[in-house]
Amino acid sequence: MRDTLDRLKEEALAALADAGSSEALQAWNRRYLGKKGALTQMLRSVGELPKEERPAFGQATNAVKVDLEAAYDARTEAVRQAEMARDLAQGAIDVTLPGRPAGSGHLHLTTQTLRQIYDIFAEMGFQVYEATDVETDTYNFELLNMPPHHPARDMWDTFWINDELLLRTHTSPGQIRVMRERYPEPIRVILPGKCYRYEQITARSEHQFYQVEGLAVGHNITMTDLIGTLTEFARRFYKPDRRIRIRGSYFPFTEPSIEADMDCILCNGAGCRVCKYTGWVEVCGAGMVHPVVLKNGGYDPAEWSGFAFGFGVERPALMKYNIDDIRLFYRNDLRFLRQF
Repeated sequence: MRDTLDRLKEEALAALADAGSSEALQAWNRRYLGKKGALTQMLRSVGELPKEERPAFGQATNAVKVDLEAAYDARTEAVRQAEMARDLAQGAIDVTLPGRPAGSGHLHLTTQTLRQIYDIFAEMGFQVYEATDVETDTYNFELLNMPPHHPARDMWDTFWINDELLLRTHTSPGQIRVMRERYPEPIRVILPGKCYRYEQITARSEHQFYQVEGLAVGHNITMTDLIGTLTEFARRFYKPDRRIRIRGSYFPFTEPSIEADMDCILCNGAGCRVCKYTGWVEVCGAGMVHPVVLKNGGYDPAEWSGFAFGFGVERPALMKYNIDDIRLFYRNDLRFLRQF
């Protein structure tokens, strides 16, 4: 048996030296080291030997297997290098040719939507005012008529940096900043930016999203002005035949408060998961600026009045472009982004 093992090793090494391609090497591996290979069969025949000869023969066979595997790996690398050199020579690659140019990108759908919103409100006389993403508790809550322990704070659970600083939950803190900066002038601005809330991610909500706040402060501003502004925006951004529904609501920083809904474009009012099967999608929350907020901004509520509104950016884009999942905006999937 030992002579047979030695002859098998010599035969395998000779055959390996003649294997000059990847296909030949694979065939060699199956012939000698595979499950039905010659060396494997020899290992299985150890049980036919007398007990005293089995350990020595088993060790010798394993040693031959190790040698053949090492020789196979070395031969495989040599053949691979030779094949690569041959392919390069046959391909005649000109390494001096310029590389493929990188494709040009384009604006993200959120940015495109923001710019459309800017244009519409610019035509209505609104300026863009940008506030900070990191806010203080004072601006985010207290000056907006939400003192500590006010129950309305539960609606805006957020991410805190420390006991005073937080990632803003809405763009409404910008109302105070712009009022204090521009008093005693009339104001007509929109305040776009990203907001952050600790809430469940679903097809219609994210923990971070863009919002556009609107603020108008002046003399004799009424609820009619607010409803007219919202209706005009909806008809310009979507289609002139869009239906708007106004219903009463509550926000600590407006009084009275309303919410504006629009008939769902995705399901034509039949009901879907984006509109929560009601046929209507909330466009924005709004209302007349609360006297306390006007006073905190420096304006006398006995002389001045105003309205404010706030709406997301991704949700209007959902409706306009028939997208059924807000999570697509931030998955960085080019198959989705390149459609817009």
